[in-house]
Amino acid sequence: MELDIQCEEMSPSRWAELLTTMKSCKTIRLDDCNLSSSNCEDLSSIINTNPSLTELKLNNNELGDAGVEYLCKGLLTPSCSLQKLWLQNCNLTSASCETLRSVLSAQPSLTELHVGDNRLGTAGVKVLCQGIMNPSCKLQKLQLEYCELTADIVEALNAALQSKPTLKELSLSNNTLGDTAVKQLCQGLVEASCNLELLHLENCGITSDSCMEISAVLRSKSSLMDLSVGDNKIGDSGLALLCQGLMHPSCKIQKLWLWDCDLTSASCKDLSRLISTKETLTEISLIDNNLRDSGMEMLCQALKDPKSKLQELWVRECGLTTACCKAVSSALSTNKHLKVLHIGENKLGDAGVELLCEGLMHPNCNIQSLWLGNCDLTAGCCASLATAMATKQCLTELDLSYNPLDDEGIRKICEALRKPTCNVQQLILYDILWSSEVDDELRALEESKPEVKIIS
Repeated sequence: MELDIQCEEMSPSRWAELLTTMKSCKTIRLDDCNLSSSNCEDLSSIINTNPSLTELKLNNNELGDAGVEYLCKGLLTPSCSLQKLWLQNCNLTSASCETLRSVLSAQPSLTELHVGDNRLGTAGVKVLCQGIMNPSCKLQKLQLEYCELTADIVEALNAALQSKPTLKELSLSNNTLGDTAVKQLCQGLVEASCNLELLHLENCGITSDSCMEISAVLRSKSSLMDLSVGDNKIGDSGLALLCQGLMHPSCKIQKLWLWDCDLTSASCKDLSRLISTKETLTEISLIDNNLRDSGMEMLCQALKDPKSKLQELWVRECGLTTACCKAVSSALSTNKHLKVLHIGENKLGDAGVELLCEGLMHPNCNIQSLWLGNCDLTAGCCASLATAMATKQCLTELDLSYNPLDDEGIRKICEALRKPTCNVQQLILYDILWSSEVDDELRALEESKPEVKIIS
């Protein structure tokens, strides 16, 4: 049994009602419910008396250190079987880390700890690392984003990694680490016996200077499938170094996020080689990089390679125009694996999207999710989009936000949605102006087809 409630103010009567339900729940999720430390006293009792409870998610609540202290009393009881604990953005400080250390040291059932968006600081996380190093700790996933960590944390993290072969996921994004610390962390990862599967280092002050060390991790850890270094100024030279590791035969990368990394079309030669030869790679994000049409054309050529198994491509805000759309259309008509294409916030225009629709309509194309928000589209391309929607049954999600489609364009889209052959289940239309008459048509359409969700 699951209890999953979000964004609800808890009155005393409502809370009392839920407590009765919680006694038999396997999963409890109460994000954004205005909970406080007093609620944690009750939750501690639930943890103690409900041995079937394995996941507790309390993100975005003002629990504070006092609340975590209450929770930990329940977590330390022998009957507790909790495996996943989420306490992101709960107003915690380093004071919570001592009680959490006790849980990590004594509770082998706990395999996931998510404590990002809290002011734990380097001193607090060093205390957590002591708990991780305890032989009883079996932690597999550790999330420490936005925890005000500095370079001084690396020695403690490396010691924890060295002692904990069970650790599979480590997220340190949005902490001021810098190149020197990232180099030390990577050296520790190469030496550690852990089989890391996910490493997130977004917005950590990384430049090309530490990319050789990250590349070494990619070569040495064949377990690593998910790497995110987005929002770091690695540039084309850093990407070239990363690709040395990514192209190594032992690297089995599946998901690669490189958004806002100061890449240009010069990086697309290496990226194309990666896409066309690394058959494990299924998802790549290049959002907010200045790839331009010439870079996108190189990527499209790679997508046409039979060895490419890419399923998701994110190229939003990459300086693209109508000029690259013929190449994108050709890739869509060739690549059977691509399912998600985020190409919004580019100046594709009506002519560009009409070219894309030609590729979408090809029998080889299996696109499920297409994002075209803020692409300078008008009602002029909506007839082509409507035809694709009505005939391409694999297409289930379409984003057309921030385009001046007006009543004429929205009506063409609605006409396609009404057709039995249209399988679009989610249509996103943020910030588009239409008349009250069209608004009534949209509401009527949702009533007649409840499986369709129109988000505006």
